[in-house]
Amino acid sequence: MSKILEIRDLKAAAKRRVPKMFFDYADSGAWTEGTYRANEEDFSKIRLRQRVLVDMTNRSLESTMIGQKVSMPLALSPTGLTGMQHADGEMLAAQAAEEFGVPFTLSTMSICSIEDVASVTTKPFWFQLYVMRDRDFVKNLIDRAKAAKCSALVLTLDLQILGQRHKDLRNGLSAPPKFTPKHIWQMATRPLWCMQMLQTKRRSFGNIVGHAKNVSDLSSLSVWTAEQFDPRLSWENVAEIKEMWGGPLILKGILDVEDAKMAARTGADAIIVSNHGGRQLDGAPSSISMLPKIVDAVGDTIEVHMDGGIRSGQDVLKAIALGAKGTYIGRPFLYGLGAGGKAGVTLALNIIRKELDITMALCGKRDIKDINRDVIAE
Repeated sequence: MSKILEIRDLKAAAKRRVPKMFFDYADSGAWTEGTYRANEEDFSKIRLRQRVLVDMTNRSLESTMIGQKVSMPLALSPTGLTGMQHADGEMLAAQAAEEFGVPFTLSTMSICSIEDVASVTTKPFWFQLYVMRDRDFVKNLIDRAKAAKCSALVLTLDLQILGQRHKDLRNGLSAPPKFTPKHIWQMATRPLWCMQMLQTKRRSFGNIVGHAKNVSDLSSLSVWTAEQFDPRLSWENVAEIKEMWGGPLILKGILDVEDAKMAARTGADAIIVSNHGGRQLDGAPSSISMLPKIVDAVGDTIEVHMDGGIRSGQDVLKAIALGAKGTYIGRPFLYGLGAGGKAGVTLALNIIRKELDITMALCGKRDIKDINRDVIAE
């Protein structure tokens, strides 16, 4: 780990340590993966203004996201199957985020449950909700998040129908993994991962098994999940969820100006400009390319965040410069988790913080709250 200098190094280390089916799950996009690639590539097209002979002392990255203080304007995205990158993965990532002073967002489709994460953290984390057909289960999830004192609800809007990811289909992905010869071989070549997974009881979807109706084992779980994502989800349901939750609400999955305007009218506290990491509509624009258009349209009425393609502190600075009040990382922290557990997540955050700090200084700024489009080169 001492030789790791950038997120790309963590990605390579995770690939060596995590079984192929789970590494591919984190590292895949829909269909041709064109939007997944564009999320990263479009950041590289943005140039920064280099400024000199300015005071670069006493720099600060502290900011707020939905009124909550953060050590830098970044949160850990909700990611499914995090606990299959490393044993007890959501719990470890949440601890790393808490110690670092940034929000952790737990996915509905996590391996560790809401209660598991609450048991190892001392500060409130955020919870991400998928709206299922079973509304009793949805209400139960919200009640459990309240009981765990989660301080924000992130409602994902762009997964009414699941995008096709070729790698997952070819790998026969499942949690827990199936015991076919191919899967046994993939796990046998990752002995440390296997040893760690054998030491935990958390190997399935912790928020669902034992909580959803008639879901008590792997076979009933697979049938339930295939049927439960609700294609009828509408703006009326957002109002329903907002009333049910009663706390800070963030809407994730906005990629269109018209949708952003509709989201702003819901009374939500923030929106996340996101294309689900390129995992849903292949051919959709990158998140960073849509960010300034959405900020210009609704940034004065609702807080705008951005998720997708961030692989460095420079990417964070560019997103903030283009109007985001907060950013999210998914794959970078998953690479860190797969490479080194909690320490790997902390390392990923440290890499991004150092890159963000140095880049901000070289752009002639000392406070992240002063970053705006002025730092972008024409």
